[in-house]
Amino acid sequence: MLIKVKVISHSKRQGVIKKAVDSFEVRVKSKPLHGQANKEAKEILAKYLEVPVNKVKIISGFRETNKIFSAPIIKSDKI
Repeated sequence: MLIKVKVISHSKRQGVIKKAVDSFEVRVKSKPLHGQANKEAKEILAKYLEVPVNKVKIISGFRETNKIFSAPIIKSDKI
């Protein structure tokens, strides 16, 4: 399943905000240097979706705020 994510780096609080069925906003504390914010966003999104971190992958947007992640389809109220 493809998920659209807007990553807000250098935030005071971490968290996930659901915007639509396949669209989320992820706030991370890390700065966008050397992939730190991407790694943290991946970990936070995996925890929110209740899937292993290695199952969540960035498909596009490695150097952009808006990214597309791939995650396994889950049967949960999170999506």
